[in-house]
Amino acid sequence: MTNNQRSMSTMKITELINWWENWANPAWQENWDNCGWQIEPGILDAPARVLICLTPTLAVMQEAISLRNQGIDINLIFAHHPLIFSPLKSIRSGNPISEMVKLAFTHQIGVYTAHTNFDQVNDGTADVLAQILELKEVTPITPTQDGLGYGRVGNLSPSLTLQELLSQIKTRLSPPDLIFSPSVDLQQNISKVAVLGGSGASYISAVVKTGAQVYLTSDCKFHQFQEARDRNLILIDAGHYATERPACDRLVQKFQNLGVEWVKLSEKDEDFRWFYGV
Repeated sequence: MTNNQRSMSTMKITELINWWENWANPAWQENWDNCGWQIEPGILDAPARVLICLTPTLAVMQEAISLRNQGIDINLIFAHHPLIFSPLKSIRSGNPISEMVKLAFTHQIGVYTAHTNFDQVNDGTADVLAQILELKEVTPITPTQDGLGYGRVGNLSPSLTLQELLSQIKTRLSPPDLIFSPSVDLQQNISKVAVLGGSGASYISAVVKTGAQVYLTSDCKFHQFQEARDRNLILIDAGHYATERPACDRLVQKFQNLGVEWVKLSEKDEDFRWFYGV
């Protein structure tokens, strides 16, 4: 089925998921990950009406239910982070995952996750960051297959000072705070930058090998900043939410172009870190 044919008909959830899994195959996920259906309450043949979020939480589920009460029959929460990481030992009232399951079946709202498979593809979490910073000649930090992989590294043309780059990140990603490596010169020219949305500190060694001067990621620990400094790499931590939420926004456009009847970015998606005084 072509995109034009899809746009003239109502796209079913099963068609959307089949398209997705051909583009970002769940088989590509890491062995610790849990991509794909988290909850599927018998909605595969329904017209796709999708709420997209970074993290599937009770707040997002309540948002979907509220939209249903307003006459918009949301039936799919499409999330980046998995709802279920580890095998459940029990399903009991009051447990957040149990409540999600109960509400999903009661209101016929599925939860589907695209995590490390989405990280690797073009227009995925890292690639969108590279596009936001307007990096050129972009390649993966760690290739996996056919030009895909984790993270992106590319060139700034024209180059920016470190201060200009930090200001650009602050403006374009709107993080609540920016943490970066100590630098003696904010006016130094930066021409090569690596990016990886979410928790990317484990890729510091791989980034160093690319020759990047700066690495934008999140969830970096104290000694990882030390490691980066000792290896002459400027590490910038913009936060997990700020570095991955833009890719969720991009999914709205992508699903609209496919012909999904109704799709929206969640307004209740949450950044779980607040900064006092900011």
